[in-house]
Amino acid sequence: MGKADFLSPKAISNRIKSKGLQKLRWYCQMCQKQCRDENGFKCHCMSESHQRQLLLASENPTKFMDFFSSEFKSEFLELLRRRFGTKRVHNNIVYNEYISDREHIHMNSTKWETLTDFTKWLGREGYCKVDETPKGWYIQYIDRDPETIRRQEELARKKKHELDDEERSARFIEEQVRRGRDTKEQDETPVYTELKRESEEEKVAFNLGSSSSAAGPSTSSSVLGASALKTAASSSAKRKETSSSSESREKKKKSALEEIMEMEEKKRQKQQSVRTDHWLQPNIVVKVVTKRLGDKYHKKKAVVMEVKDKYSGVVKIIGSGDKLRLDQNHMETVIPAPGKRVLILNGPYRDAEAVLEGIDEKNFCATLTLDAGPQRGRRVEVAYEDFSKLA
Repeated sequence: MGKADFLSPKAISNRIKSKGLQKLRWYCQMCQKQCRDENGFKCHCMSESHQRQLLLASENPTKFMDFFSSEFKSEFLELLRRRFGTKRVHNNIVYNEYISDREHIHMNSTKWETLTDFTKWLGREGYCKVDETPKGWYIQYIDRDPETIRRQEELARKKKHELDDEERSARFIEEQVRRGRDTKEQDETPVYTELKRESEEEKVAFNLGSSSSAAGPSTSSSVLGASALKTAASSSAKRKETSSSSESREKKKKSALEEIMEMEEKKRQKQQSVRTDHWLQPNIVVKVVTKRLGDKYHKKKAVVMEVKDKYSGVVKIIGSGDKLRLDQNHMETVIPAPGKRVLILNGPYRDAEAVLEGIDEKNFCATLTLDAGPQRGRRVEVAYEDFSKLA
């Protein structure tokens, strides 16, 4: 049978098939030949060239396996370094990208049976950081290039130098603050002198009001001592006044804070007292959320016709007209489009009709404008579960 023409459909099909990846079990690593099907692989195994390669491999099988293992490891690590760098990546992602090359070294010709064994070996040898997760094994390349190590050392040295400069400046500032504090303390500290009489014949005069009289033998420094004692007494009195005034200010601040806390507590208690654990009202639209009634009524909208025992009611399914008695836990409120009328079911504005202005999805609430009562026209924020569409 002659060979197909170069431009014939069969020849074109064969060339297209030979370009892509073929099945691994029909690949001969020794001959580096990819067979297309089982019959072709069988014919190749019986060929004379394949038999010669097997004879060569049988003489020293360890040599060939080590060669293929070394090539596989080098190409895999080169792809990991070039493509992903030092990022943490799943080992299967790297392997799939590696085998996309048609001329790659197949793993069944290496000393590793599985990709997991190869990953563990990389971790033991220090080529990569490996860790096991519920999603599989992850690897991270360790770059040991001298240029990279030198660059990292320079960055570390620069960072350390910056930290040293910051520590030096912080130490200098602390020293300046300490000196200033010591100088201030020395200036403010009063100096007390001992009462000494310099001369026995010297007389000291005391000025008492408008008159002055001679006193007994004393020293001139006694006047200074008395004034120093008065100064100390006045300074201590000032300190006491300052401390008492600061304590009174703290008490005032504390009392104001307590008043705010009491007001917030009263407000919270008032809101809790206004809220109730039942919210059903007649003439509102609700949605059936229970699955006990089957898919026929699940997620269907209904109108509350009558409320019984505060916690249950008779509803009429919109569309079919069926009437059911449901508990409020089996229903939820319905939020209409902006501009529609709603009824507030719980909270301080309970039973008030309003108009929906907008929805705040982040805070799970809506802006309503009251449409009835003395507070008509007032805008309020109400949670989703506290209002529902009017029928």
